[in-house]
Amino acid sequence: MTAGDLAQRITDFVAELLGAMGLDLAVMADEQPDHLRIDLQGDDSELLLRRKGEALDALQHVVNAVFRDEVGDAKRLVVDSMGFRRAKDRELRQMARFLMDKVRQTGVPQEMGPLNSYARRLVHLEVGSESDLQSESQGDGALKHVIITRKA
Repeated sequence: MTAGDLAQRITDFVAELLGAMGLDLAVMADEQPDHLRIDLQGDDSELLLRRKGEALDALQHVVNAVFRDEVGDAKRLVVDSMGFRRAKDRELRQMARFLMDKVRQTGVPQEMGPLNSYARRLVHLEVGSESDLQSESQGDGALKHVIITRKA
């Protein structure tokens, strides 16, 4: 199966799921090197974005659970609506950068969270891009904290 076939199967699945929820949204796939972005557009988008995007997070979780084995670890599935996740991701990276600078200035470990696995991964990638810092997830359950520290 080609990447295009998988992307089509995923968009069909998301469209069918949204239809079952009574939502009228256009579903488009955007293939990126490290992830497949599923963009949702339409008048019903706002319904997914209520309560800080909880429904959008739930939809992303379902899509990842259904297609996890076919996508593998090399690629992530990202479900976005009206650029909401893209903006939240940028905000999360900025917060991580702010805390990274604070760790450098004070030497005191900084904590972010609680974060879901998707958000933790973004923070770990951001911290991992710097050679003098490290990050670690701590806690139990789906929502954990990320601790940013200097490397020893």
